[in-house]
Formats: sequence, C-alpha cells, structure tokens
Amino acid sequence: MNLPNLETRSRVLRAVREFFYARGFTEVETPVRIPAPALETFIDAPPSGRAWLRASPELHMKRLLASGSTRIFQLGPCFRSGECGSRHNPEFTLLEWYRTEADYTEILRDTEALCAHVFQSVTGRTTFTYRGAAIDLARPWHCLTVRQAFLKWAGWDPVADWDADRFDLDMLAKVEPALPQDRPCVLTDYPAPAASLARLKPHDPRVAERWEVYVGGLELANAYSELCDPTAQRARFLEAAEERRRLGKEVYPLDEPFLAALEKGMPPCGGIALGIDRLVMLVCDATDIAEVRPFCQRPGALL
Repeated sequence: MNLPNLETRSRVLRAVREFFYARGFTEVETPVRIPAPALETFIDAPPSGRAWLRASPELHMKRLLASGSTRIFQLGPCFRSGECGSRHNPEFTLLEWYRTEADYTEILRDTEALCAHVFQSVTGRTTFTYRGAAIDLARPWHCLTVRQAFLKWAGWDPVADWDADRFDLDMLAKVEPALPQDRPCVLTDYPAPAASLARLKPHDPRVAERWEVYVGGLELANAYSELCDPTAQRARFLEAAEERRRLGKEVYPLDEPFLAALEKGMPPCGGIALGIDRLVMLVCDATDIAEVRPFCQRPGALL
C-alpha cells in the first residue's frame, strides 16, 4: 500500500469535484446493487443475491436525465467479474457525467479541460512523464477514426467488414500499441455493433458516435452521444442478450424502468465513463492499479 499515492488520489478526487461544481453540475448517487445490469455482450456484473453489483451507474443516471436533470456527475464504486491484473480490479472507481443538449464532441472538450485541471491542481503543470514518455495535455489531442486506425495498423476496415473477434484481437495486439504516446489519442466513430448504447451517425448508420481516449497507453475513458430511441435500445439489448446466450454467459433481465424512461423521453445528451484509478495512475506514474488504491484483489490474496 503506497500512502503518498493515496494522498495524491485524495487530491485528484477533490480536483474532479471542484471542476464539476464550478461548471454547475449536480453530484448524484445511484444504487450500487441493481436488479438489471445493462445488456452488453462482454461486460459481466458480479451477482449479489437476486441482484447484481453495477458495472456502471449509466442507466440510473439516464433515468435522472429523463426526469429533468441537465448536468450530473457521479464518483463511485463499480464492479466487473473476471477483471484482475495490473490495470484492472474487480472493484474500481468510476467517474461518469452527462449533459443534455450535448453530444460526444462536447464531452471530449469537457474531458480535455478536466484532465488539464486535475494535473494543474495536483502537480502544478499539464505536462508529465508516464512510464518514461513525456506527455503534454495542452497539445491538441490526436484524433483519428477507428476505421483510419485499423486500415493503418491492422490492414482492414471494421466498418465495412465487421468481425467482432478479429476486432477485439487486433485492437489489443495491433492498434493500441501503435497509438501516439506523447499526448492523449482519441479513437472515434466506432463500428455500430461495438457501441450498443450510442447514437448512430445520421449519414452512415454503420458508425456510432462513440470515442475512447488513451493516455500513455492507458485506456482512460469511453464516451457516447447517447441513444435516446427506446425501440432501437430495446432491440440492441435483445440482440446482446441473444449473443450472451450463444456464448454461454448469464443473460440479465431487461431494465424495464430505464426503457420506460426512454419512452417518456430523454433529451439529446452526451455522456462518459472515466476510470479514476487509471487517472491517478497517470498522475503518480504508477504501472499497477494496486499502487493507487488500497486492498486490490489478486488471485489467492485475502483482502
């Protein structure tokens, strides 16, 4: 357990809250134990009796948007089964925020400003070194589409020729290792099948308005222009349920209160999930999540 890093973590959390309070956001808390996790093919929520521990607060936060909230954020614990390693822990801390009348481009501007604010508040500068690489947050963040990245480094187009298994393998083995290391790199405009909760681009329904940002080789955040169509969202959930069934995974019930909120009407909005543990890893130049949060789970270890 690294006590200086825990002190830095506290300063990061304070800086995050200061950023959102200064911009008129409301901090919210939503249930951690939930009756229906979001149906996504490869995200598994740990069971908790007849319910599950949340992998994300997303669906409950969107219900708040449908009820009239306009700018909300949440910091809190989330859980995923089978995720344990130097960058993963079954329990982790997630930051999510949502804005109505915004899309994924506005959320990217938020993210750029938030990261600069955190580093300036905690370290006094927006340049830092992570794993030997000098990184400048103030430089324009490098953006390229998923299609561009795969054509350049993997040699195929996942938008025109979707292959889920090949996509995941090449993302890990070919695309992510090739991304620039001297500044944040944003992969944007994902193939539609890889973004079950995102709005599709109006001029090309094969592409979803989703981006992910990598900093120093760490996948830090995942953002969408949120899907507000209840019919399309139900169809995507059912498709994911069928795929989970085919793979022998647990199939969660549909979150009917969330779908009812979409039926009621959720305004156009953008949202994001950002890994706080990984943000603190960047600030502390840490290579293992256990360096920045106490009591990390390791195989065979007792908490």
